[in-house]
Amino acid sequence: MEGLRWVQLSDEERDDFLGNGGTGTLSFSTENDEPPFSLPVSYGYDAGSFYFRLAFPDDSAKTEVVENPVSFVTHARTDDGWRSVVAAGKLEDVTDMDYDSAAVQGMWAVDIPKVDVFEDPPDDISFRQYRLVPEKLTGRKEVRSDD
Repeated sequence: MEGLRWVQLSDEERDDFLGNGGTGTLSFSTENDEPPFSLPVSYGYDAGSFYFRLAFPDDSAKTEVVENPVSFVTHARTDDGWRSVVAAGKLEDVTDMDYDSAAVQGMWAVDIPKVDVFEDPPDDISFRQYRLVPEKLTGRKEVRSDD
């Protein structure tokens, strides 16, 4: 009987899957009795770090949670089956860092897809750039098994 099982991605497989950018879900921790604050985001990826360009419209709830621990998840069906990566840690605001800092240099190496999902023109919305150097980073892939 043919089935599926999940195994860990190697570091090389994980980096290949992540490429230099894509989309996923960023979740901020909240109080114990509240669900996480989750939102779809575009990301950039380079050398083990994730980069995000987050919008802060005037009524954004992100201002209350942006300093909380986060988890980030991305997944997709590839030609070789499903792949997923989960990263966890804290965001670092890199918006106002010097252009020659490693964090800003890393941002220039990525491709964060731009998506316009706002009611207001993007030029009227405040954006900040963040980096996530994960404290925990895991990846999984589906493989066929003959059980």
